[in-house]
Amino acid sequence: MIFSTSLFVFLFLPLFLACYYLTPLRFRSLLILCFSYGFYGWWRYEYLLVIFGMSLVSYFAAQVTVWSTDERVRRWAVGVGVGFDLAALAYFKYTTFLMTNISAMSEMFMGREIHVIDVLLPIGISFHTFQSISYVIDIYRRDAPPARNIIDFLAFSSLFPQLIAGPVLRYKDLAAQFVSRTHSLELFAAGVYRFVLGLAMKVLVADSVAPLADRIFALTDPTLAESWLGALAYTVQLFFDFAGYSAMAIGIGLMIGFRFIENFNAPYVSRSITEFWRRWHISLSTWLRDYLYLPLGGNRKGRVRTYVNLIVTMVLGGFWHGANWTFLLWGAWHGGLMALERAMGVKKRQVWPPLIALPLTFTFVVIGWVMFRATSVGAALDMYAGMIGLNGLSIRPEIAWQIAPSEVLMLAIGLGISFFPLLSRGRDVRPGPALRSTVMLMLAVLSISRLTAQSDSPFLYFQF
Repeated sequence: MIFSTSLFVFLFLPLFLACYYLTPLRFRSLLILCFSYGFYGWWRYEYLLVIFGMSLVSYFAAQVTVWSTDERVRRWAVGVGVGFDLAALAYFKYTTFLMTNISAMSEMFMGREIHVIDVLLPIGISFHTFQSISYVIDIYRRDAPPARNIIDFLAFSSLFPQLIAGPVLRYKDLAAQFVSRTHSLELFAAGVYRFVLGLAMKVLVADSVAPLADRIFALTDPTLAESWLGALAYTVQLFFDFAGYSAMAIGIGLMIGFRFIENFNAPYVSRSITEFWRRWHISLSTWLRDYLYLPLGGNRKGRVRTYVNLIVTMVLGGFWHGANWTFLLWGAWHGGLMALERAMGVKKRQVWPPLIALPLTFTFVVIGWVMFRATSVGAALDMYAGMIGLNGLSIRPEIAWQIAPSEVLMLAIGLGISFFPLLSRGRDVRPGPALRSTVMLMLAVLSISRLTAQSDSPFLYFQF
């Protein structure tokens, strides 16, 4: 089940909210758990066992670190908990990738292929893995209180608003909210507004430019204009798709009293890649910093080691997104740029010339998104060849007639919204209550109209 469907908007969510507010406080974690498992099981109920098993092992591994005073036992428990989570992720996400590459090498050097197992990837397992790992480590470090009971933890680990595509939550940020949280009409209204805004971002903008991006990325020889048009379309699609999902998740959380971390902060107005990662997928970049970059040594072991740690962190962050060489190269691209900016002194000053910092950074991001979106490295190289004009310059007639004016219009609107913070900087542009209600109503009507007219609207980040 996904948010951008009539089933969720008109049945699942209203039913959940009605049951939630009719349920006594002490049973609400159990209710959240039941609905979350129902939400996930709607896709494939048998994979609930995977999510449940990972949660169970993580919970008891963390409990051992609480109960035991023997440091060796505590470390053993952390190793078991984190190792089990990583093993589950590795099997479901990377087995096919690994065997495919082994088979290719076997065919190259030995002349025979190896049978490749096609493992179905459970939706949201990457996010679930990171949340489980952070819980075990935080409890071990005593950075967070352990869950009051197993129901609270299972409800946290399967919390349906963000179970499938984030944000990446950490229990220490929600621990107090599972004990006591505020419910009010004002907070509920704010949640509805964020949900509607996220739905509009998804179905009105992301879904409108998606066909344009898909069409051009399917070409083998795009021209300069075509390739840049496709790259920009995907740049807008990915942001509005993922930021839209995060806004909807945050909105549902507010409706039931939870305050989740903000996941995006106008990332396309960044003036360096380092700043971009402080604005894009904030929950992931924070997780990578706290549980990977800093344990590797951060910037505490000299300049060269700092650059290596940055690159390694981003390469592994890229591989977390998917089992494909494209994601590894995308991570290396961002890690290399961050290392370069660190060498140029990004911690102390703006490293790129002020006049070109924003367009240059945006160009770096778009170039990276091409590798991120491409189905293979070869397909990405085809796009890059087009982006530098090797396949011609203008849009060809056989491509032009397929481009709908509405796609170009929504692409322009998406880019305008993405860069709007530049125009509004230093001014209070928040809408008043009346305008806010009017905007919400208009967006709700338009979004629901589009929602009921289309048959399928999957979120891009479901594949990660």
